[in-house]
Amino acid sequence: MEKLKIRGGRRLVGEVHVSGAKNAALPILCASLLTAQDLKLSNVPDLADVRTMLRLLEGMGVKVERRGHEVTLNAGALTSTVAPYELVKTMRASILTLCPLAARFGSARVSLPGGCAIGARPVDQHIKGLRALGAKVEIDHGYVDAQASRLKGARIVTDMVTVTGTENLMMAAVLAEGRTVIENAAREPEVSDLAECLNAMGARISGAGTPTIVIDGVETLHGAEHRVIADRIEAGSYLCAAAATRGDVLVRGCVPHDLEAVTAKLAEMGAGLEQGGDWIRLSMSGRPHPVKIRTTPHPGFPTDMQAQFMAVAALADGASEITETIFENRFMHVPELARMGAKIRVNGNTAVVTGVETLEGADVMATDLRASASLVIAALAAQGESTVDRLYHLDRGYERMEEKLRVLGADVERVRG
Repeated sequence: MEKLKIRGGRRLVGEVHVSGAKNAALPILCASLLTAQDLKLSNVPDLADVRTMLRLLEGMGVKVERRGHEVTLNAGALTSTVAPYELVKTMRASILTLCPLAARFGSARVSLPGGCAIGARPVDQHIKGLRALGAKVEIDHGYVDAQASRLKGARIVTDMVTVTGTENLMMAAVLAEGRTVIENAAREPEVSDLAECLNAMGARISGAGTPTIVIDGVETLHGAEHRVIADRIEAGSYLCAAAATRGDVLVRGCVPHDLEAVTAKLAEMGAGLEQGGDWIRLSMSGRPHPVKIRTTPHPGFPTDMQAQFMAVAALADGASEITETIFENRFMHVPELARMGAKIRVNGNTAVVTGVETLEGADVMATDLRASASLVIAALAAQGESTVDRLYHLDRGYERMEEKLRVLGADVERVRG
């Protein structure tokens, strides 16, 4: 099993370039199922989850060609409309094949994703919306079975804001007969990126990025070219690493507008920030100031940045309060940070983080994707050597992280053991 060995205590200084967004790439890859023509994508990150999704699509008969960060997909000769448990169990985003398959082929059988380390993420809103569009949907032996002739437009009001639910239902509605209105839609930039790709394929979607998305269905979609947006969570993670190590880092290839909730909190913590069209520079000269953070759907503070900020808050001059409202089990990194000397008290969905002057190197274990980034950030700032185990969590969402950190002056290496 691979681990990261980190010798901490070094300021991060320099430039780092952000990769394409995992959470945008995965639904866009599934959008290839909606057309018989080529979908050509660029800026696709080389991540474990992306590789899993490509294997899943290839198993259905999608022709996949990959050259570096460019991927061409063709679903003109699909051989199966089944997403088996063997692949779905490793990546929850596989549920995003459900609606494209039902919309274009009239049939889909997709394994239920099951539980997740950071909490339950049910697919009931996906099923509710698909039924509203006229599909017959049953749960059968751990699979979602959907059958439909042509879907028909409908007004869908989700019971909660759900990113994957919004994305899945958008992909169902683009080929439905008539108009579909999705109310209480997720507003994340990744939802807007999917809509932009679908519109390039001939869809008629308006309102993406707002709580109300309107889709006028079309008969067919065609091929297109699309560039995946930058990963705002990766960008935010490097900004947090710079803050924790009192460094000076320029993050290139990002979208500053998409990071406003993150950069506002970093500024509140005392960081110096500059930004341009596609870059953000952060410099930190002293201990961070304590802050209050409450995770909420976009454009609020992202749950995917909560763990990274906790690592920074662990070094603050005072007590920070972090409240998690999205997932019920997203404090699993707390015991691992405590092994490094962090002082954190959890009461329900709120963590009170009393900052210490220095963290100490330790052997720690990642429990989920963003927890792994939190532990890496803490290890970079800590005195002494740390090892971060279960690196496969990190590889799901961060491309070549150890290489990018070394460019910034970090002493980090990937080891087996």
